[in-house]
Amino acid sequence: MATTKALYASSASITISFNSLADGNARESTAIDNSSNLYLDAHVRVSFSVGTVANEKRCLVYAYGSEDGSTYPDTVTGSDAAITLETPPVIQLAFVVPTPTSSKVYESDVFSIARLFGGVLPRKWGIVVANRSGAALAGSNNSASYTGVQLQSV
Repeated sequence: MATTKALYASSASITISFNSLADGNARESTAIDNSSNLYLDAHVRVSFSVGTVANEKRCLVYAYGSEDGSTYPDTVTGSDAAITLETPPVIQLAFVVPTPTSSKVYESDVFSIARLFGGVLPRKWGIVVANRSGAALAGSNNSASYTGVQLQSV
């Protein structure tokens, strides 16, 4: 009798240029095409390097998806670009990273993208980072990555 276990892909970078992202601004990632890998889930980690924090002292990470691979919610385009979200945003709030201390790098915990979409990844998906730390993010040391998750029979 076979046992079904998780099969983790190698970690991959998410294309999102949020170095020096000003306070109050947001940036979307390039959409990740899941139509060939067919991952059931993606575990995401985001790293923020903050300057002198004030105000809300947090960075917000949203997730977006596309059912058909070309139509996106809110004002998302599926490209690595600045974005002005609707108020309130129409996309899923995935994670809040508190940034209480100035001049520090913060790592989010790993979070599941599939849980935001009923348990399975959409055809295309991505993230949006919204800086609410009170200062621009540093010019380096900001990154996002994911690990695709499939099932294997062993």
